[in-house]
Amino acid sequence: MEEQLKIYSDDVRRDEPMRKHTTFRVGGPADFFVSVKDREALVGVTTFLKENGIPYFLLGNGSNLLVSDAGYRGVILQLTGDLAEIAFDGECVRAGAGVQLMRLAAQAAERGLSGLEFASGIPGTVGGAIVMNAGAYGGEMVQVVESADIFFLGEGIVTVANPDLHFGYRHSVLKEKEGVVLSVALRLQFGEKETIIDKIADLKEQRREKQPLEYASAGSTFKRPEGAFAGKLISDAGLKGCAIGDACVSEKHAGFIVNKGNASADEIYRLIREVRDKVQQTSGYLLEPEVIMLGEFE
Repeated sequence: MEEQLKIYSDDVRRDEPMRKHTTFRVGGPADFFVSVKDREALVGVTTFLKENGIPYFLLGNGSNLLVSDAGYRGVILQLTGDLAEIAFDGECVRAGAGVQLMRLAAQAAERGLSGLEFASGIPGTVGGAIVMNAGAYGGEMVQVVESADIFFLGEGIVTVANPDLHFGYRHSVLKEKEGVVLSVALRLQFGEKETIIDKIADLKEQRREKQPLEYASAGSTFKRPEGAFAGKLISDAGLKGCAIGDACVSEKHAGFIVNKGNASADEIYRLIREVRDKVQQTSGYLLEPEVIMLGEFE
C-alpha cells in the first residue's frame, strides 16, 4: 500500500507517533501518515482508501482528538500545500481546509476584517471547524461561512451553500454524510483594525484567566448538554482535581481534562468515563464527549 500512497504524496511515513500530532500529546503510531498538498491528490487518495476499505482519518491540528496508546490501524491524512492557502478579495475570503483557524483570524484582523475574532483562540483547522461548526465566545462558523467545496465519493466535488451545510451546535452535514472538505468561502466585514485586534487580545486574556492553557489538553472535553454547562456539572459532582495518573480534571476549569505531563491515552480515556459516570449519578445528565476517540480503547 505504501507505493500506492506515494502516487498521491511525496511524504508518506510508516508508524508515525501520533503524540507528535495531538494537543493532548498522547497517542501511539499510525500505520501510515500522509501529507496531501492539493485537491487532486486529496480526492485521489480518499477515493483509493474508501474503495479499498482502508480506514483513514483527516487530521487537522489534532486539537480535538484522543488517539489510543496502541495507535491507529489505518492512514492519517494531513492537509498541507495548496490546501493550507488563504486568498483575500475584499470582504471575501477563500481558505483551504488545512488552514489553521488562528492563522486565518490573525490575517483577517491585519486586513481590518471583522467576524473571526471568536476563532482567534481555536487551535484547529478550517476543515475541522466546518465539520463541527466550531465556535467560542458567542461566535460560530455558521455566521461567516458562505459555502464549502466538499468531495463526496460518487458525487464528486460539490459547492455546498451555508443553509445546506446544516450547521447546528457542534454539527454540520458532515456529521450526517461522509465527505471531505477541500476549501471554504467566507464573508467578513471591514471594521476598525485596532478595535478588532483589541477584541482578539481581550478574548486571549479571558482564555488565559479561565482555561488551563499551561497544560496539554484537547480543549473542552464534553459537549454542552441542553439546559446546563458541562464544567459546572463536573464541578458540582466534586470532580475538580480528580486524577488518574497524570490525566486530571482541571482545577481552573472543570470542563477540561488535562495531561499534567506523562498521561497515557488510556488514563485520559478512563478519566473521561469516570467523569461521565459520576456526573450522570449526581445530576442525571449523560455528558457526550466532544473529543474524538481514534483507535482501540478498552
